[in-house]
Amino acid sequence: MEDKLNASATYLVDVTVKPGNLIVVEIDSDGAVSIDDCAELSRYIEANLDRETEDYELEVGSAGLTSPFRVLRQYVKNIGNEVELLLKSGVKQTGVLKAAGETGIVLCVEKQVKPEGAKRKIKINEEQSFTFDEIKHAKYMLKFK
Repeated sequence: MEDKLNASATYLVDVTVKPGNLIVVEIDSDGAVSIDDCAELSRYIEANLDRETEDYELEVGSAGLTSPFRVLRQYVKNIGNEVELLLKSGVKQTGVLKAAGETGIVLCVEKQVKPEGAKRKIKINEEQSFTFDEIKHAKYMLKFK
């Protein structure tokens, strides 16, 4: 099973056990997560748990398109995409994700500035770095054209 998940670039995002023994497993992929991926993981988990010992309910699903990122690999997957950050300070920031590493990210933010002596503001792109400690959550910016 692990080989198949690795071959399709599927990875674990989150596992939560809720009251009533509801086990919620969230996966993502470098491409797309299929229903078959979820069903296969569900069968694998069920084959390794014993309902005779303890009853449970199992939900396996993919990370939603607008769900906050939970693991570094989701940030890496979205390099080049527009993302929205909510910082722990309460400030929202949007921009194109330029880089992601072990300690944080780099976001390219479009700003309006007024050059000295100019009559009008101009748009510039500025790279800003944020540590993961500063970020409350980050998510993909869904745009409709």
